[in-house]
Amino acid sequence: MYQLVTLFVFTFGAAFLASLPPGLLNMNAAKTSVEKGKPDGIIFSIAVAVAVMLQAYLAVRIAKFISNNPHVVEVLMEIALLVFAVLAIFFFFKGKKNKHKKVLVKESKKRGSFAKGFFLASINLLAIPYYCGLNTVFHKQGFMNYKVVDEIIFILAAGIGTFLVMYIYAFYFDKREHKTKNFSKNSNYILSALMVLLFCITLIRIISQK
Repeated sequence: MYQLVTLFVFTFGAAFLASLPPGLLNMNAAKTSVEKGKPDGIIFSIAVAVAVMLQAYLAVRIAKFISNNPHVVEVLMEIALLVFAVLAIFFFFKGKKNKHKKVLVKESKKRGSFAKGFFLASINLLAIPYYCGLNTVFHKQGFMNYKVVDEIIFILAAGIGTFLVMYIYAFYFDKREHKTKNFSKNSNYILSALMVLLFCITLIRIISQK
């Protein structure tokens, strides 16, 4: 039970933090809420969460397949180490640059809110390698064992964490663009710190295996 709770909390946190910085999805959630009403904002948010859960499912399948080959896992851990380092630097400098940067919202008035949210989330191809990397790290840490219940918890946590961020934007960040600048900067610093933490965990794991 403790293992499942840990898996849910870590996956939820990773999904929540990854969705925090103002971007195409969350700003469109706010825009949909303003233009069509909060119910449509919720529908848009649900669609994004559904797409993320499908991406998380694909990530689980890929990570599970890879885990059957220990040599591949070792290589992926080293690649993940590099990826976390690059992302830590990327989010840090993105936070510094966001002082004067405005987040553009894509116009898409002809689509229904659900179709629009699902489509925009589906074209975010970075989600699959992101969750695949998390799967690999969680598996090496011992709280992702690829049992059916583990996979369900992981997928649901990814969807719930993403939905909560979309919900927050739809209800609390509409018509408050002047407040999103500092929020964007701080959330990117938080993501940078998260990548540093994952980098340290992965590095310790690699060293302990040698």
